[in-house]
Amino acid sequence: MSALTLLCLPYSGASAMVYSRWRRKLPAWLSVRPVELPGRGARLGEPLLTDMQVLARQLASEQRLAASQPYALLGHSLGALLAFELAHELQALGCPPPVALFACGTAAPTRREDYDGGNWREPKSDEVLIDELRKLQGTPEEVLANQELMSLTLPVLRADFLLCGRYVYRQRPPLHCPLHVLGGEDDKASEAQLLAWRQESVGDFSLEVFPGGHFFIHEHEERVLGVLSAALEPHRLSA
Repeated sequence: MSALTLLCLPYSGASAMVYSRWRRKLPAWLSVRPVELPGRGARLGEPLLTDMQVLARQLASEQRLAASQPYALLGHSLGALLAFELAHELQALGCPPPVALFACGTAAPTRREDYDGGNWREPKSDEVLIDELRKLQGTPEEVLANQELMSLTLPVLRADFLLCGRYVYRQRPPLHCPLHVLGGEDDKASEAQLLAWRQESVGDFSLEVFPGGHFFIHEHEERVLGVLSAALEPHRLSA
């Protein structure tokens, strides 16, 4: 049986490894392919990027072969914006549209200003970044207190926050794929900001809100993966 490829884009400060366990939890017909960004994980020696368009174009070039076969895109937070831009850049390279785009845990591209208020356009101090991690409640306190770990994490986080803070929405024809938005009840993104994703595609649209905060994709992993599997089942490939 051929597998449908699911390209997964990480959130700020994370490497592609945050999606690695999904390989064991999703059905065999769905091939999870975490996309590593420059400057982390296996690409630690590469420079960090702070321009979303430049990064999306680079990733599109790298993923062009994978996108020549049926594929879906998923991203959480920063990864959702990046998945959206990657879909457009792959289209510009002549690739077919994804069978679905999953945007998790962030406001729509047109609602960035009222989402973060322009607070992340300039680099922030270590203290501010650590405080933000604490607010997001996704990093244990013992990790935040570990200077060695933080010295590796904070430069990546700083660059990733700049990717989001300096993001500029570009008006383009809407995508031609189903667009599924996932959010957390207690997350920063409002329902209106999540619903605004609807204008980015002429395909089917859905919004599912989960209990919990920003990291609901981990808190309610089984349910999230169930939503992904159900949405992608119609696109399941046969040998």
